[in-house]
Amino acid sequence: MKKHFLYLLALLLTIFFYTGCGDKLTGNSDLGEGKNQESPKGNAHKEHAHEEHDEEGLGTVHLSALKFNSLGIKVDTLPTRSLSGVVDVNGRLAVFPQHKAIVTAILGANVTAIKVIEGEKVKKGQVLAYLSHPNLTNLQTAYIRTYNQMQYLEKEFERQKKLYDEGVSSGKTFQQTQADYWSIKGEVKGLEAQLKQLSINVRKVRDGNIYQTVPVVSPIDGNIKKVLVQIGQFVNAQAEILRIINIDHVHVDLMVFEKDVYKVREGQKVSFTVESVPGKTLSAKIFSVGKNFELNPRIVHVHAEIDQKEFFLIPGMYINGKIYTESMSVIALPEEAIITEEGKSYIFMAEEHQEDGKTEWEFTPVEIRTSAFHEGWVEINLLKPLPKNTLVAWNNAYYLIAEMKKGETSHEH
Repeated sequence: MKKHFLYLLALLLTIFFYTGCGDKLTGNSDLGEGKNQESPKGNAHKEHAHEEHDEEGLGTVHLSALKFNSLGIKVDTLPTRSLSGVVDVNGRLAVFPQHKAIVTAILGANVTAIKVIEGEKVKKGQVLAYLSHPNLTNLQTAYIRTYNQMQYLEKEFERQKKLYDEGVSSGKTFQQTQADYWSIKGEVKGLEAQLKQLSINVRKVRDGNIYQTVPVVSPIDGNIKKVLVQIGQFVNAQAEILRIINIDHVHVDLMVFEKDVYKVREGQKVSFTVESVPGKTLSAKIFSVGKNFELNPRIVHVHAEIDQKEFFLIPGMYINGKIYTESMSVIALPEEAIITEEGKSYIFMAEEHQEDGKTEWEFTPVEIRTSAFHEGWVEINLLKPLPKNTLVAWNNAYYLIAEMKKGETSHEH
């Protein structure tokens, strides 16, 4: 019995202890909530302030007259300016076929000397290599023999003609002599043409000078693009020996998509950059617009002459360019008046007012859309109309946004 009594007493003490602690904890919790609780009026004020901040977007920047002047900020109304439309294109540097050459062997022969290397600049008529083969000697001796035979038949033809005119010789003999002469004369012309193609001096061959080697000469001015033979190699007739390209005639070959073709015409200006030379912008002028479409994708080739050719321009280089189409009058601002923040573009509306007797400038960001860009000016499309004669900042947009962010950071702290 005594044991049960002690057990019951311990149970009651335990219940009493936990009940007291629970009250204390509840009282402290209420007290804490009382300290942190704001009045309904305070909550409403905070919500209203938050709404105002959302409506204002990026907020405003305030500058003193001294700071305004020291930064050289220019303000004025939104101007109109004549800007060209822009067609973005890509393409490559190219050379037309008439400024390229493939040098071949006229006759099968062995290469005895190569006088140039790849990349070397050459002139039209310059010796590039030498060839040698018994066939070349045979061609020259055949020419000498045929030429001398022609000389004999020419005299015989003149003699038979004189006899025929005097009625001494028969017509048949005269006609046979005439046919033989004209036939041999044709053979001589053909052999002379072959020798000239081989750059052999025909007159010297007539005098008995036989060339052991014949020169291979350049048909155009240009640079050696590729040497395709080696010394001692036998090359067949019409086989390629060298390739030449005249890079002085390099031009811009642009690919214009079907949707933009109607905007492009001869005489329009082009600016472009070469992918392998970043940061260098060059200019050109369109002189030819293609008249047929290529498939997959549907594009037209547009050719432009480069205004100032640089030494680093090599045919085949890929380029990115802009074609400037017809000009039109638009609202525009200098590039430094526009700032892009989180994917949106802004300009700054400017207001001058007095604060405690001192002049102060207030700048408010205005979201816009941009379009054409030309020579540092950007077309401005307002999302909402601005009041008449509204002033805007024409420069220092980066500084203004930096000041705005600085002010927001200070406010948060």
